[in-house]
Amino acid sequence: MGRKTDTPAQDVPPSGSDHRRAWAALRPLVLRLHFYAGVFIAPFILVAAVSGLLYVWTPQIEQAVFAEQLRVAPSGDSLALSEQVGIAEAELPDAELDAVRPATAEEDSTRVLFNVPELEGSHRMTVFVDPHGGEVLGVMETYGTSGALPVRTWTDMLHRSLHMGDFGRHYSELAASWMWLVALGGVVLWVSRRWRAGGGVRGVLVPGAGTSRGRGRSMSVHGATGLWLLLGLLFLSATGMTWSQYAGANISDLRERLAWSTPVVSTEAPADSGDAGANAGGDAGVDSVLAGAREAGLDGPVEVVMPEDGASTYVVNQVDRSWPTRVDSAAVSAETAEVTDVVRFADYPLMAKLSRWGIDAHMGVLFGLPNQLLLTALAGGLITVIVMGYRMWWQRRPTRSGALGVGRPFPRGSFRALPLGYKLAVVVLLALIGGAVPLLGVTLLLFLTVDVLLGWRARARSPRTPGPDARREDAEDLQEAAVPPQH
Repeated sequence: MGRKTDTPAQDVPPSGSDHRRAWAALRPLVLRLHFYAGVFIAPFILVAAVSGLLYVWTPQIEQAVFAEQLRVAPSGDSLALSEQVGIAEAELPDAELDAVRPATAEEDSTRVLFNVPELEGSHRMTVFVDPHGGEVLGVMETYGTSGALPVRTWTDMLHRSLHMGDFGRHYSELAASWMWLVALGGVVLWVSRRWRAGGGVRGVLVPGAGTSRGRGRSMSVHGATGLWLLLGLLFLSATGMTWSQYAGANISDLRERLAWSTPVVSTEAPADSGDAGANAGGDAGVDSVLAGAREAGLDGPVEVVMPEDGASTYVVNQVDRSWPTRVDSAAVSAETAEVTDVVRFADYPLMAKLSRWGIDAHMGVLFGLPNQLLLTALAGGLITVIVMGYRMWWQRRPTRSGALGVGRPFPRGSFRALPLGYKLAVVVLLALIGGAVPLLGVTLLLFLTVDVLLGWRARARSPRTPGPDARREDAEDLQEAAVPPQH
């Protein structure tokens, strides 16, 4: 018989009991963090869910409300695009011509977009022209690449900033920054709780399974629904942060460092196209420019952007955000109407493509109606999870007769009870997350500061024996966290 040797400890994979002990140590901390985030951040997420749900259906609303500006009677003949632009310029003689969106189908109107001093950013004044008869159908403010009309613009600003400018954008960034962490933490807590209780797959996945009523049923609906929504919530959180001020800036910096940015066409006029200061051969005109772009393969809805000066080109951009995505761009010489540069969506870096698809799916335009229905279900489920969370908080109130009472958070001391290695890991992980997602980091520090101050205040008071309701709550909490009481 050979001599028996001991296997080195570092070569032994961690056992299931080791994992259970690790989770038993971390679970109280996750419970307390999930509680605070749920109570104080959920209102921001709720507002984002409701306003986002409204936004999803604004395209259909606008088609109905502004039908007279968007639709015309089909006719076989159309005016030259340059003539339509001239009609629009006569309507707004003091505005600066910026771009034109030609009618794509016979029943579509043409949009001519102007920059006016009172509008900033992506807001422009748009004149709607009947391409067949030349009648001005209306003048209104539009916004962004999507060409959002007033209804969608108003709802977009509500969802983005509550109509409070840059300051209001903090609300939506808070919602997007915390949603992924709250969702992940909640799912881990729910699955571990139900699995340990012997609920099985059905108990984890089916809302209300294995429970009759009360807080247990609310928790089942809250947890199981959150599990079903997890991937969608992670998607909304990630894509929402790309629009944010602080996390969005970090994402943009990362994409630039990794060469994941969206490429753009060069707008410099060719060196041999005449005098660089002014096009010697004059302007070929918007009709010839559009024809050149069409020959280069830019079909469907497009926007023709006017040259900024004599040394630059027209830029023609596809603006169809539905699937399959058509967002090619072409630079077209103002003098010769020749295409000088083309950027194809097919040539985008993978991350630039994913970003484009993610943003369009977040807005509900990538797959049309199915996309809208999916976002509606996701928003409805998220609202349900939040409502059930607050209902659980109310059902956990210390005195059942106190209708306005609410439950206490998990008892303090969960971080202090962690082993040193776990403490260091938690601090490093949260520091990294806080650096990448600044508003999450700032609000987390605020939670910790308030919690520490409340703890000091409680200890400074004269010791009192906790009442039976408080003792019952603490016992339930400790049992729920699967750790022994600390004496």
